[in-house]
Amino acid sequence: MTTLDEWLSKAEALELSGSHFIDGAEEAGAGNTFTSVSPRDGQALTEVADGGAAEIDAAVTAARQAFDTGPWPRLAPGERGQVLVRLADLLEEHRAELALTISLEMGKPITDAHDIELRAVINTFRWYGQLADKLTDESPHTPPDALALVTREPVGVVGAVVPWNFPLTLAGWKVAPALAAGCTVVLKPSENSPLSALLLARIALEAGLPPGALNVVNGNGPVAGRALGTHPDVDVLAFTGSTAVGRHFLHYSADSNLKRVWLELGGKSPNIVLPDAPDLEKAAATAAWGIFFNQGEMCTAPSRLLVHSSIADTVTEAVVERARTLRVGDPLDPATEMGALVGEHHLTRVLDHVRTGAEDGARLRTGGARTLTDSGGVYLEPTVFDNVTADSRLAREEIFGPVLSVLTFDDIAEAVALANNTEYGLAAGLWTSDLSTAHQVSRALKAGTVWVNCYEEGDLTVPFGGMKQSGNGRDKSVHALEKYTELKTTWIQL
Repeated sequence: MTTLDEWLSKAEALELSGSHFIDGAEEAGAGNTFTSVSPRDGQALTEVADGGAAEIDAAVTAARQAFDTGPWPRLAPGERGQVLVRLADLLEEHRAELALTISLEMGKPITDAHDIELRAVINTFRWYGQLADKLTDESPHTPPDALALVTREPVGVVGAVVPWNFPLTLAGWKVAPALAAGCTVVLKPSENSPLSALLLARIALEAGLPPGALNVVNGNGPVAGRALGTHPDVDVLAFTGSTAVGRHFLHYSADSNLKRVWLELGGKSPNIVLPDAPDLEKAAATAAWGIFFNQGEMCTAPSRLLVHSSIADTVTEAVVERARTLRVGDPLDPATEMGALVGEHHLTRVLDHVRTGAEDGARLRTGGARTLTDSGGVYLEPTVFDNVTADSRLAREEIFGPVLSVLTFDDIAEAVALANNTEYGLAAGLWTSDLSTAHQVSRALKAGTVWVNCYEEGDLTVPFGGMKQSGNGRDKSVHALEKYTELKTTWIQL
């Protein structure tokens, strides 16, 4: 295992580039910049090119030319797949550098960045690379004097806007299937985590991706994001982020070319523990892991723990004890279990929820305060509230931080009603030993993913996405290709 001193040494030697990546080359753009600051210690990492409409237009123009006249869409699917597999291999070679970049720019513990996030993004590019030539078109039955073909055609130029909490995983979930389908991509990473996306683009060029097939433009959402969303030469827009910003992208589509917009938005995921859970200790440990992993900065985080009243004290005490012993620390320390929040602005927002939670009558069981203030970084104690009411801000609004709300119920019908009492529908958890209960309750929950006796499990074979105001469409699996292809019917009269 790499030690803290070794990661610190690697960090000192790290060369970070903040230039845009357009048409296969680094571009400074108009010269506007912003400073990338590490939440680990508040220190500047590098200056980053701040893109606007001009840089987005240059990137979209490069992507359009690469799609209309370039080699990428015209390669055999197997050849595109080989490039994506080579990219996966190169990501493995650069794994430490990529993990370190992620950890520095958004505060994720280095062990999680290296072992979890990089594993996910490498597997994503390899999986779609291996899938690329396994898909077949259709030839429906027709009269003897006709031939019908149903083919999946790449949709064209894809705009992808991704957040900072899993900067490469979520980029990979969009970029890999889009490229496998034969599309070209303009990626706008979050201004809080642009550096890992830029490194991905440079590695993709090294893997053999032709210039213009993958472009990266940095910038803030209201400027660069809006320019991408309204650009008339973008055929599809794929976005992961907040529900509020998702609404903007729907407006951008209506105000431009009616591009399809695929949204993976916020969540307020319930985690239901029934008295017949097969292992209450495991259920409590998983509940704690789920809310504190990645500093709680996950749209699927099980931020509402719904516990049957007969076991509420036992489960809550176990979660509180785990929160009190969780090691919050330097993201570059392999022993750290919870790192830094992404920035001061985000910490302020999370602490506002903590304050109003207490004012609304919830009981603060542990945490709720800033910690490690001498580090210069942005750290928060793992936080648990109980006595939370269903109509409070704690129970209804997405906090996107390490803050758990515990609610109780007396029967299954009440549990389902509490779980569905939200505008979101991204994920849910359920703990029970009864197969019938597992089936019936999971079907009743309005969520795109339901985990039974586990949480955050899965692989690339299963789709991921939300219901209600958690969005539409699906990432991962074969179904993700539906977002980046058009069905074309050809009828040939013989």
